[in-house]
Amino acid sequence: MKTKNSQNAYNEETARQYISHDKPIINVSSEIETQYNWIDGKRTNEVTSYKLYFTQEGVNSFAVKFLKKPLLPPFLSEVKMDKLEAIEIRSNVYFRSEGVRVVK
Repeated sequence: MKTKNSQNAYNEETARQYISHDKPIINVSSEIETQYNWIDGKRTNEVTSYKLYFTQEGVNSFAVKFLKKPLLPPFLSEVKMDKLEAIEIRSNVYFRSEGVRVVK
């Protein structure tokens, strides 16, 4: 996703500029992607984060980083994010959240 303006830290206000709270967020991940630490061009076994992909009407699919391993929502289920934040870096937007839950 490309940026609309720039800030230097993750915050909820930036996330609200790109993701609407009025439209459903849909899970498009079928598995949890594990992110590892790299040192000197070599992957270590240290897990740094986890990544899932989501979409929303009017928005291209976007990745969300989680520091704790989330439960994988069913494919194409509607979800809510716990404290969704975003940061803009070099005209790209990166998202992170504390958790994800299925809307019932």
